Amino acid sequence: MLAPLIEQEKSFNILQNEAGELMILIRARLEDASNPKLVYNGGEHALLYRNDHNTVILDYIHPAIRKALRQKKKVLIVETNNGAIVREYVCDVAYLKNMSVPKNLVTI
Repeated sequence: MLAPLIEQEKSFNILQNEAGELMILIRARLEDASNPKLVYNGGEHALLYRNDHNTVILDYIHPAIRKALRQKKKVLIVETNNGAIVREYVCDVAYLKNMSVPKNLVTI
């Protein structure tokens, strides 16, 4: 069994189309996502649970997109490597107002 891995995504984008749908672009990971979920606190942090042992921290979500993200039940996640799409999947969004991300968390 693999040890849990928590990674901080250093560079990501959240895009909104004219229909109001959201797409989050992140760096591709080696493993596929399995039953992914995005947990969002309504502010600057979100946690993407890709599978049972891989969590990606999305820090410093831009204030202009926060309201739209709070209102979503699903978002599209697109993982890329050097500009090429490796995988994409729709993931449920859970809103947890009191979620916080520890400041001293060690990530890779």
